Amino acid sequence: MKIVTIVGTRPNFIKAWPVSEALADAGHEELILHTGQHYDYTLSRIFFDELNISAPCINLGVGSGDQGYQTALMLEKIEQVLLKLEPDLSIVYGDTNSTLAGALAAVKLHIKVAHVEAGLRSFNRRMPEEINRLLTDRCSDLLFCPTDTALANLKAEGITRGVHLVGDVMYESVLKVRDMARRSSSILERLGLEPKKYLLATVHRAENTANMDRLINIFTALRELAKNEPVIFPLHPRTRKALSTAGLIPGAFLPFGLDGLRFIEPVGYADMIRLVEEARGVLTDSGGVQKEACWLSTPCVILRDETEWVETLSFGNMLAGYTLESIIAATACMPESIPENHSPLDHASMRITDILTASFG
Repeated sequence: MKIVTIVGTRPNFIKAWPVSEALADAGHEELILHTGQHYDYTLSRIFFDELNISAPCINLGVGSGDQGYQTALMLEKIEQVLLKLEPDLSIVYGDTNSTLAGALAAVKLHIKVAHVEAGLRSFNRRMPEEINRLLTDRCSDLLFCPTDTALANLKAEGITRGVHLVGDVMYESVLKVRDMARRSSSILERLGLEPKKYLLATVHRAENTANMDRLINIFTALRELAKNEPVIFPLHPRTRKALSTAGLIPGAFLPFGLDGLRFIEPVGYADMIRLVEEARGVLTDSGGVQKEACWLSTPCVILRDETEWVETLSFGNMLAGYTLESIIAATACMPESIPENHSPLDHASMRITDILTASFG
């Protein structure tokens, strides 16, 4: 079977990695199409180098831009590639603009679409990611759900055909990279950090970076927390631009610090997993980091009002919203640790590959 896997962002690469390995083991031909949505080395190429993922056969180099412009440009360019390659199937991951553009381009050409991480819902349609999830699920022929909740969400929307509960492919990636990071990552030594004596923060979602009141609240809360312990903040390009434009940080080269708040470049996956595992706690608006913290037994404060990963709340993750007071209060309530949590379904990549093989040959 000839498969085109469409990726474009750091989370896409992490999710595609175990599935690509399983597809290769099963003898399928996979071609990786990179939209170029993430293009900095620290958000893109480092993952292919570090995880030994096959280099994309095509990089569209779309780059950043407004939602409509970026998605439309991807759609146009992906369509041209699919017309040339004529695959049997396209696989898309998650909820990015690359995900939606890939699904739309394929379905309009009558190419089968498989969506890995289908059925997730935050029920907040102001989030671009929520729109991407909803539309991608309606374009897809096979919908691979990571959780029972995702399965129930699709059923409630009347989507039952081609739906499969397979587990979370990111869980496989985390376990593999955790062991690698314990052996080889020197990020704590390079940053002069002691285990469990720092906080880790990540902010990148448009709902936070494009809303100046929210961004100022989060930034002020992190500076307040940094008075008592180091707060390490890998700085996403979108977040850096927003903070700099608002005059909240200098335009200096990274790394730099404001008191105990330490800004660093985005790091590779092994270094990130090491930082998450050894942090006293994590503050994030990232869906992936929420899960990683949960699986690595690190307390996590979610910088949003809702989460599509509702299961993590039962394991100790906390929703804090966007206000200064709520973020400080949630962080103060962090336990010393949380129980180790496991994905209820292991080997998701093998389930996905077996279903694809049975469905399409």
